[in-house]
Amino acid sequence: MLHGFSGTRRAWDGVSARLDPERYLPLALDLPGHGQASAQPGPITFQSSVEAVLEQSPERFALCGYSLGGRVALHVALAAPQRVSRLVLVSCSPGIEDDRERAERRTADMALADELEQIPFEQFIEQWRSQPLFADDPPDVAERAREDQRRNEPHALAQAIRGLGTGEMTSLWARLGELTMPTAFVAGERDTKFRAIGERMVALMPDARLVVIPGGHALPLESPDQLVHELD
Repeated sequence: MLHGFSGTRRAWDGVSARLDPERYLPLALDLPGHGQASAQPGPITFQSSVEAVLEQSPERFALCGYSLGGRVALHVALAAPQRVSRLVLVSCSPGIEDDRERAERRTADMALADELEQIPFEQFIEQWRSQPLFADDPPDVAERAREDQRRNEPHALAQAIRGLGTGEMTSLWARLGELTMPTAFVAGERDTKFRAIGERMVALMPDARLVVIPGGHALPLESPDQLVHELD
């Protein structure tokens, strides 16, 4: 299980606790630049992230990724499809297709990384939480998200933005048809942006379905019971 940007593996605690221990061995990883992987040596890239995930994973596994973790999961599944038995993508995107729009996003990502290194971390957390994606999160979900963000180091997160930001990512839309493993794209009822992305993605994949569950964007924190149902 792969978390979103500025989260950690602890974002999956609610999901892990609900999985049947007789059937599953939950493995939530800290992505490079996050949590216990904040001090990982070398540049942070999608390639290094794929290598880190594969090095820490069993020979064959079901793979679930949320937001940034979903984008990394797509790279992992494309790099080692024989190792991924099932794919669950939560509130994520395969990248930005338009070159100009991607370049604009890259510029914005770099500015965000610079700001993260300059302003108080609590201020950055509040700015991040003020995005429209999280506007309707219940108060307890918002507080758990902040608590998880505080497990990170600002400088390491800035490096993660520079290497794993949406603007830095080559679009994978044209490669979705290569993913033949059973796939579920999970989106929250309130998350209209990613519901639309999910509808388009599953239409391009051989064995994929769209699942809409109660909640917004931060489904691992808000809707662990429903996510467990899709993982089970």
